Amino acid sequence: MTAPGENLRINGDRLWNSLMEMARIGPGVAGGNNRQTLTDEDAEARDLFQSWCKAAGCEMGLDSMGNMFAMRPGSDPDALPVYVGSHLDTQPTGGKYDGVLGVLAGLEIVRTLNDMDLRTRHPIVVTNWTNEEGTRFAPAMLSSGVFAGVHSEDWAKDQRDAGGKRFGDELRRIGWEGEEPVGARKMHAFFELHIEQGPILEAEGVDIGVVTHGQGLCWLQVTVTGRDSHTGSTPMPMRRNAGLAMARIIDKVDEIAWNHAPDAVGAVGHVEVFPNSRNVIPGRAVFTVDFRSPDKGVIADMEQHLREEAQRIVDEMGLSVDFEQVGGFDPVTFDKGCVAAIRDAADRLGYSHRNIISGAGHDACWIARAAPTAMVMCPCVDGLSHNEAEEIKPEWAAAGADVLLHAVIETAGVIG
Repeated sequence: MTAPGENLRINGDRLWNSLMEMARIGPGVAGGNNRQTLTDEDAEARDLFQSWCKAAGCEMGLDSMGNMFAMRPGSDPDALPVYVGSHLDTQPTGGKYDGVLGVLAGLEIVRTLNDMDLRTRHPIVVTNWTNEEGTRFAPAMLSSGVFAGVHSEDWAKDQRDAGGKRFGDELRRIGWEGEEPVGARKMHAFFELHIEQGPILEAEGVDIGVVTHGQGLCWLQVTVTGRDSHTGSTPMPMRRNAGLAMARIIDKVDEIAWNHAPDAVGAVGHVEVFPNSRNVIPGRAVFTVDFRSPDKGVIADMEQHLREEAQRIVDEMGLSVDFEQVGGFDPVTFDKGCVAAIRDAADRLGYSHRNIISGAGHDACWIARAAPTAMVMCPCVDGLSHNEAEEIKPEWAAAGADVLLHAVIETAGVIG
C-alpha cells in the first residue's frame, strides 16, 4: 500500500455542480433550501443521491431508520469499511451546504477513485444520516443516535412533529424504511466534512479546520410562574411579572457564559410568554437555555450557576421557577489517528489549517461512540449557517473535499 500522492485531487467542478443540482430540490424562499426530514422533498433528494451512487457503481444499503449506505467494494472482503458522510435534510430556512457538502463530497471521493481506477483495501461507504437537523422531529442527530445506541429505535420512531405525525409513519410513507437493523454495521473509521458554521476560518484566512473536539451541550428549559394581571391597573409593587424575571435570568445566562470564556458559550433562543397579550402582565414564561463547552465540568458549572441565580431572582420577586433538561450530550474528543490523517492530508496538499472545536452538534459526535471518528471543516461566508444566505466558495468546498479524500483513502489503504 502507498500513501496518496499530492497530485490526487477531486473534481471541484463536478462537486459544485452536484451541490447546485441537489439544491434545486426543496428550494427555500430566499435562495436556500427547505428540505426537512421525511418530507416529499427529502424523498426526492434521496432518490437523486441513490441514482448518483448507483451510477458510480455503489451498492445501496438502507437500515430501519432510513440511514443510507452506498458502498464501493474494497479488495479485502474481510476488511471493515471506512465510512464518510453527513446528512441531506435541512432547516426550514436552511442553506445549500450544511450537511449536503459532506454527503456529496463522499460521493465525489468514489467518483474520483473510479476516474483514476484506484482501489482501496477497505471498502468505502458514503452515508446519509436521517434527521440530523432535528427541526421537524426532535432531537437533532436522531438516527445516528439510534445507530450509536444513544436512543432506542422505538422511542425515536415515536417522535412527533408539530402536526402530530410520527417519525416512523412518515419514514414508511416516503418509502425509505429499510429492513437492515440499525447499528448492525461495523466501521473501521468514520469521517465527516462540514462547513464550519462559524466565522473563525474565514476571519483568519485558513483553508481547513482540523476538528479535534466537539462541544458538549445542555439544553435547560426554564419555566417561571407568576400571576397574570392587568397592565394598567396593577400597581408596580404588586406585580408578579414572569416576563421580567425571564429577562433578568436571560441576562444572567450571558454573564455566566462570559465568566466561563473563552470556549464556553450560552444563549436563549426559544422564548414563550403567556398569555402573550398586549395589556396583560405575563403570568408564565417558558424559555430554553443553551450552554455549550468542550469541557463537561464547565457545562455542569454553568448549569449550576444558572439554577442558583434563577432561584435567587424569582425568590426576590415572589415567583417560582422549574427546570427541565430537554437535550444534551457530553463533549467529544475525536480519534487521534483520524485527526492526524486529516492534518497530514492538509499538509501534504499544501492547505493552511488549524485545530478547531466544533460548536455545533454533528452526526460524527454520536458515531464517535461506535468507531474512530474525525471531522474536516471548511470556511463559510461570515460564519452564517441555518440561514438561506449561507454561502461558501467553490474553492473552499474543493479544498475540504481534497483533504477528506486523502484522509479517507489513506485510512482505507490505496493499493493502486
